[in-house]
Amino acid sequence: MAQVSSNAHRAFFDRHDDERPRAESDDNILAFPPQSAPECSTTALELIYQAADMFTGIESRARNIETNARAMCQNAVDKLVDAERRVHAAEQARRDIIADVDRRLQEVALALSDAQARIDSAEARAHAAERRATAAEAEAQTARRLLTQVEDAIRSRLLGDDAGFHPARRARA
Repeated sequence: MAQVSSNAHRAFFDRHDDERPRAESDDNILAFPPQSAPECSTTALELIYQAADMFTGIESRARNIETNARAMCQNAVDKLVDAERRVHAAEQARRDIIADVDRRLQEVALALSDAQARIDSAEARAHAAERRATAAEAEAQTARRLLTQVEDAIRSRLLGDDAGFHPARRARA
């Protein structure tokens, strides 16, 4: 239909090149040459065809624009969905890392607590051993003193005199 209307339009103006509208110099009004009824209907039909062609072109461009807009919107939605998926994956990875770090911190805290308990126990045993060693040393000194006294007593009874006492032994007694 567009081809027919274009050909008809060209044929109309080719026939009427010498009858183009002319401006009247006095009133600036265009004067159209008088046309007969069949020419008016041809002109009207030609204008209708031109308008139809124009509307067809406008509709075609509108469909193309709408198709492009839908494609762009779908592309944006796809990108948004992909970005949301990546955000969720990153959030899950962050939660997993935090959970792993928390688990490791709990393990370290438990190991530290066990180590502290072993250190406290070892310190208590060392302190108890030190007290026992001090008590044993005191008992050993007491035993030496008693032994020295017993030795001195035996010598004095056997020998009967104090001449045999060694001065160092007297100082210890």
